[in-house]
Amino acid sequence: MDFSLWPAASRTWSEVLEGAEYAERTGWHGVWIADHFMQNGDDLSVPVNEAFALLAGIVARTERVRVGSMVLGNTYRHPAVVANTAATIDQMGNGRFVLGIGAGWQVNEHEVYGIELPPVRERLARFEEACQVIKGLLTQERTTFDGTYYQLTGAPLEPKPAHLPILIGAAGEKVALGIVAKYADEWNHWGDPALAAHKGEVFAVHCERLGRDPKTVRRSAQTMLEVVVPGDTEAAERKERLESRGGHVIMGSAQEVLDRVAHYPAAGIDELLVPDAFLGSGNRRFDALERLREDVFAKI
Repeated sequence: MDFSLWPAASRTWSEVLEGAEYAERTGWHGVWIADHFMQNGDDLSVPVNEAFALLAGIVARTERVRVGSMVLGNTYRHPAVVANTAATIDQMGNGRFVLGIGAGWQVNEHEVYGIELPPVRERLARFEEACQVIKGLLTQERTTFDGTYYQLTGAPLEPKPAHLPILIGAAGEKVALGIVAKYADEWNHWGDPALAAHKGEVFAVHCERLGRDPKTVRRSAQTMLEVVVPGDTEAAERKERLESRGGHVIMGSAQEVLDRVAHYPAAGIDELLVPDAFLGSGNRRFDALERLREDVFAKI
């Protein structure tokens, strides 16, 4: 199983770059950036950097790690524009870019910018059309598409990437995982190994209906991970606070974290992402990441 770093877009550019360069230097598999314009919730005072700009900067300043979007919101990014931008970033990264896309969900960024957030059924229908548009532009000389939400007429996309994997972030079991089964090269969702195993079983049913081998889709997951050092009296409070917000958290001693993380491969996960948003700043962040790398990941 591979391990990748997810620097928070709320960090300064220099902090994001520090994280990416650390990942490159110490053998992490990839670096991922979320696509949002503000924090989820009522506090809009936290700065958040734009995802595509960060991704372009990271691929220009690294040479080895895969770099990907986790994931671009379809409701506020036209798929033709996304495909063109992604193809250029992939060229900048010499084929290391992964285009992660999703249907869009965060309410406050739609409300304050006046961007429509359709009901879930329509949102997923839009997203499925967007997948077709992006696939067409990345693989065909010219793309014509006459959908309900998107229309293209003889549209070009040049230069084409050599191979640009499409990752879909999705967890909805009735419709969303069917879209993943039909269009994705990679699939991502939040959750611990038990949830990953369950989602994999549902996903396999969608694949069977389409005649696709589910093992042809690379799977990744993420959870908030932290090895707690002895004497950290605030760890329990930190964990409770994260879980109260609906977060997926694996926190404890190195052995406790290892025991749980070691179940991911059997659940079908190929890559585990580590968000650094709650790990603090400066040396504290990198100390926490090093504990995970040396005491957990190196032993799996």
